[in-house]
Order: sequence, then structure tokens, then C-alpha cells
Amino acid sequence: IATLAMWLVDHQMNLRVQELGLYYNRIPLKKKANIVCANALRLDWEDVIKPSECSFIMGNPPFIGKKEQSSQQKADIAPLASSIKGAGVLDYVTAWHIKATAYIKINPNVTVAFVSTNSICQGEQVGILWGYLSAQGVKIHFAHRTFQWSNEGRGVAAVHCVIIGFGLKEPSSYRLFDYGDNIKGEPIEIKAKQINPYLVDAPTVLIRKRTQSICKVAEINKGSEATDFGYLALSPQEKLDLLSKEPQAEKWIKRFIGGDELINNMQRYCLWLVGVSPHELKAMPEVMNRVEQVRKVRLNSGKARTREWAQFPTLFSENRQPNSDYLAIPKVSSEQRMYLPIGFVSTDWIASGSLLVVPNATKYHFGVLQSRMHMAWMRTVCGRMKSDYQYSASIVYNNFAFPAPDAKQIKTIEEKAQAVLDARAEHTVSTLADLYNPLTMPPNLVKAHNALDKAVDAAYGYKPVLNKVEGGGKDDAARVAFLFEMYQQLTAPLVETEKVKKTRKSTR
Repeated sequence: IATLAMWLVDHQMNLRVQELGLYYNRIPLKKKANIVCANALRLDWEDVIKPSECSFIMGNPPFIGKKEQSSQQKADIAPLASSIKGAGVLDYVTAWHIKATAYIKINPNVTVAFVSTNSICQGEQVGILWGYLSAQGVKIHFAHRTFQWSNEGRGVAAVHCVIIGFGLKEPSSYRLFDYGDNIKGEPIEIKAKQINPYLVDAPTVLIRKRTQSICKVAEINKGSEATDFGYLALSPQEKLDLLSKEPQAEKWIKRFIGGDELINNMQRYCLWLVGVSPHELKAMPEVMNRVEQVRKVRLNSGKARTREWAQFPTLFSENRQPNSDYLAIPKVSSEQRMYLPIGFVSTDWIASGSLLVVPNATKYHFGVLQSRMHMAWMRTVCGRMKSDYQYSASIVYNNFAFPAPDAKQIKTIEEKAQAVLDARAEHTVSTLADLYNPLTMPPNLVKAHNALDKAVDAAYGYKPVLNKVEGGGKDDAARVAFLFEMYQQLTAPLVETEKVKKTRKSTR
């Protein structure tokens, strides 16, 4: 099939040449491309073409995430990534980048370009993959930022892709292609000074997981993990049914809130049995039955840690519930929204594992996290679930450079943050999903956010850049370049501290 396709294209080009008065006769068909059908990750590319004879490499490798890889595919990657720490999270497509880099080191004149899923430029994969490639001397020469690609195959879903061209030599120019707000349209070229792994015109900065923030701000944590297999969770109807039989259970039923519940104002409940006495529990047979089911399924789990929790069937396996009201951030949110829907939640509402919580957050923290500056950072460095944003404490929040405002600026941000909350409160029947839908976002909320953005920008000392390429005056790339510089300044002392600690350990 590949040979036939090459012949057909050759014939098409011959017809074009005939328009210039030239003619090529390929019949009978003898000459053909050297096409090899094999596993590209197992095959030695030098057996196909010597690096000294190669000019460039291009391809469209398979798009398979870390969780979807078969045992065979994992075995394909293993020998290539054996020296890369954390390689277990890498997508299948990254193996081609790793193998191509080893190949072109024999002949640095060879350049490479691959179509890839945009996941390799987002989240924790960036630090792992591009940390390794950068150490090998790889430089990104050109890149197409995220666009939507699909083929004509039946049942083939559209994929969000990037194209990255790279090599070991400095290119004559750096070229970025941006699709703005229309990822299905045609790109606009941007002349760049450099291109980093996040496909931003900024120095190469690799964001890695952190357990603590690089700034002195409120700590963030995950919500509580139930590991209850659904027996401690209650739908509104299940709550009513339970209370009709055991009204005394009401004191042990709490609102249970995750990302969906926060964004869409969905009603969900759970049995929160912290502190329940044996006497009270025995008086509630229906609750006892649910607790028994939790014990059984935990005991039959294939995970040792879950089996251990069978000893405590009344409790969530991980209790991280804040002791006071907290700021809630959904882990997953639609990429269509300009702002990530976050909000303050009562301590009486139990946060599930699909929420991130900031227990000691103030309106200042809310204002900065709800700003356009933080949104630009989040969109660039976060991982994705399909095309949705996947917010991360260790990647997004803990690596985010908060401003260093004076007292007056803090007060202004808090006032503008309150104005955002007040604007939301004027629409009591609307969910956060309604309020932050680009088509239904109320004008008063838009104005409140614009005022908050200006206050946060002033605290950073940042002047917005009007960028027609990115549509609507949005200047994500400029903002992220600005934040990358701040990140480098803030983390430089941390890197030195880590080096000293490692040196002390090695000398012991």
C-alpha cells in the first residue's frame, strides 16, 4: 500500500512537471522507495539508512497514553527509557523522540519532526521527557501549538496534537505556529527568539513535581479518599430512603462534594462516621449493613493498603477534611472556560478526592488563583484529561509564582475578589458551569473579573500585551514567559539548597 501511494504521488508530480513542458516516463514501474515494515522501536534505524546518508526524519507515531499501553508496548519503551527517571508516566509517542535523538547524535546535521499528542508538552511529562532530551543537546527548532487533528477513518476521534521539529544544532530561526482560539483553523506564524518545551518563546524551564509551594502561601492538599466502593456515598434519593428508616442517621450524613458537584451544583451525600460510638452504630442497621459491605470489599481488594483499611470500615481511607472553611479547586475542568471555577466551601461539606483544597486560603489567595495570570500558567503547565484541564497541586499550584504585593495591593485584590463573589451571588440559580460558560457568563461577572485581573497584574508589575494571534486580547504566551522568569528567580535558591543537601548525603 505504501509503495502504491508513493507511485501515485510520483505520478501526480510528473503531471505537474508536464505543465512546464517536461515529461518523465515511469512505465514500467521499477524504481520504488525503500519501505520497511517493522516495529520502529525494535528495529535498528541504521539498518534502514545510515545516519551519514540521512537528511531528516519525520513521522506520525502512535498516540497511546501511559494507562492504555499494552504489555508489549511497555516492553518497547523500556530499553529506550531505562536511564530516564520517572519514565513510567511517558506516552508511547515519546519513545520515537528518544530513539530519534540517539540516532541523530551520530550525525548532528539530521533534523527531526513528529506529530504528537499535546500531552508531551504538558504536566509532569515535560520535566521527564524534555529534561532528558535537553540533556542530550536537543533544541526545538519549530513547533505547531495545539491543533485538532482527525483523519477520515470511521470511528476515529479527533485528537489534540502538536508538531515539534527539533535537532542538535542551533537553527537559523525559531518558528512558532499558533492557532489562537480556533484549533481547527489555519495557524499564524510567530517569529520566536527561542522555544521551550511548553512551546512558549521563553527560556527552557522544566516544571517538576513539588510537595511544597515555591512561595510562602497557604498549603494545598487533595480531598479525602473514601475507598468505599460506593457504600458510604449517597444519592439524594438514597439519603431520603435511609432517613425514612433510620432518622437518627441524619447527624452522620454530610454533603459530599467533588469537582462535578462544585461546578454543576449537584447534590451528593456521604456517611461521615468519624467519632460514631458502637452503641449508636448498632442502633442503625441500615448504616451497619453499608459499613459491613465496605469491610468486605476492602478485604477482598488486590491492594494490600486497601485490605489494611478493612479494619476501619466506618472511616474514609484517607481523611484530609479541613477543620475550617476552605477553597475548593476541581481537578478536572473544561478547556472552554476562560477561568477555572473555584470557590469557598463550608467545612461541613466533605471534599472528595476529585477536589483540591486550600484550607487556610484568604480572599487574596482566591483573587490570585482566579486571575488571568494564574489561568495562563495553568493552561500551559497542567496535564490534560482528553482536552480538559487537569489541575495538579504538585505541578500547577506548588510551582506557581505568586506576586509580592504590598499591603495596599493585597487589600485591592481582596476587594476585587469579593466583587467577583458578589457578582456570582447575584445569580443564585446559576451553577458555576453556567456562570463560566463563555456564551452565558453574565456581564457583571465579566466586569468583576476584568477588574480583578488588573489588580493582580498591578501586583506583579505586569503590563498586558495585546496579542491578536491568540484572540480577544488574550496574552497567555507573554504572561507565561513572564512567570517562567519569576519561577527561575524563586527556585534558584531552592536548587542550591537541594545541591547542598545532596552533597552532605554523599559525604556521609
